[in-house]
Amino acid sequence: MGDKKDLFSNEAISKIKEMAEDIKMCMFCTELSVRPIPTRPMTVLEVDDMGNLWFISSSKSNKNFEIKHDDDVQLIFAKNSDSHYLSVFGKALIYKDKSHVEDIWTPVANTWFEEGKNDPDVSVIKVEPSDAYYWDTKYGKMVSMLKMAAAAVTGKTMDDGGVEGNLNV
Repeated sequence: MGDKKDLFSNEAISKIKEMAEDIKMCMFCTELSVRPIPTRPMTVLEVDDMGNLWFISSSKSNKNFEIKHDDDVQLIFAKNSDSHYLSVFGKALIYKDKSHVEDIWTPVANTWFEEGKNDPDVSVIKVEPSDAYYWDTKYGKMVSMLKMAAAAVTGKTMDDGGVEGNLNV
């Protein structure tokens, strides 16, 4: 059994920043009313002090077209090795100006754009979170696993060290 701990304001922003920057890769979901939901892996490049998550994308991608049609997005982060999970719902905004590109450009992005950061198709997506939920461990994965193993051997239920809650930015 885990604990429920909702976080608010700066504490919630810190948790989003901590988890998203640690996990890095998320499933970026658009057109949330369509089935199946269009989803693709994306790497978050930055989480700013307001909790906004920043990505680089091609302005010609399906994702960008879908965001122009419906700016609601869901980001799903998972790091199984540490039992850390984060789900973020928010609004996506697309920027094409050079200053936003300069701010978050990374050499790895050259892989996707022939002309690097000067490629005319480079765009930046900012996701402003409005709702988020996290699953984490109080003690770390190893202690949680040992507690679960002990519970299995003894047949007693024990606190697995899990903690989850809403993140209210």
